[in-house]
Amino acid sequence: MTSKQSGSDLERFPDCDGLRKLSSCGGGGGSSDDINEAQQFAYDAWDEPDRTRRNLLARKALARSPLCADAWLQLSELRNLSDSQRREYLLRAVCAGELAVGERRFAEAKGDFWLVLDTRPYMRARFALAQDLWYSCDKGERIAAIAHLHEMLDLNPNDNQGLRYVLLIWLIRSDAYQAAENLLDKHRDEISAFMEFTRVLLAYRTQGDCEKTHDMAAKAYLTNRHIPHYLANSELWHEESGTYSPGRESEAAWYAQELGIDWFCTHGAIEWLAHCTDREPVRNRDGETLH
Repeated sequence: MTSKQSGSDLERFPDCDGLRKLSSCGGGGGSSDDINEAQQFAYDAWDEPDRTRRNLLARKALARSPLCADAWLQLSELRNLSDSQRREYLLRAVCAGELAVGERRFAEAKGDFWLVLDTRPYMRARFALAQDLWYSCDKGERIAAIAHLHEMLDLNPNDNQGLRYVLLIWLIRSDAYQAAENLLDKHRDEISAFMEFTRVLLAYRTQGDCEKTHDMAAKAYLTNRHIPHYLANSELWHEESGTYSPGRESEAAWYAQELGIDWFCTHGAIEWLAHCTDREPVRNRDGETLH
């Protein structure tokens, strides 16, 4: 986890053991002033369109304080990195972020984590690490990725990063249906197209075609009547949907991008959903028919 990998940045700057030693002594880049100055360089890197200059600013941040998680995160996107090198950058980013927050503040901020600005580099880094673990496609690493998101949601239940949506997808793709149901139940007050249609998908997988799943499909249809059409037309799954509006086709495109393959891999689900909603009258979100 802390062994040095080949590559100039990984050799030049401290590994996780070195970061912990730096944090414990509190000097030479470990003070709060040093971390804040380094963070400003990291912010400048975000705004820099040129990749080379962006990476130089990230290195400048690490030279000021290796406890700058956002700088490590920026350098994890370097081209031509091996899988192990990228993972090492991300491990150092998470370690740096946690040390920068500090043990006492880490405990005090739990529950409202994102509201404390100093915690955000850590949360960004940990999500990036979780994604790297998930996309390794290794079963054990995917379990670790899911655990990261659960723990992050415990730290920040308000979920400013939208981790619940990612976690829900990962749980479904891991066939962890009970955990997915528990997550949906935890957010039962959220009436959104993503949650409602995903509730339908999970219910259809576990209960099949029944009155309850029909009713759930009708309820989901109220949140966005375009989604059945987008799910039924796979050529629409890759339409550009960087931003979306609730109830609009842009939201349907986004949902199909995220979960279209999961509906497709659930035998008969898309056809069943289309049948359930084909004759469903157009209603508003309170269930009243629109004339």
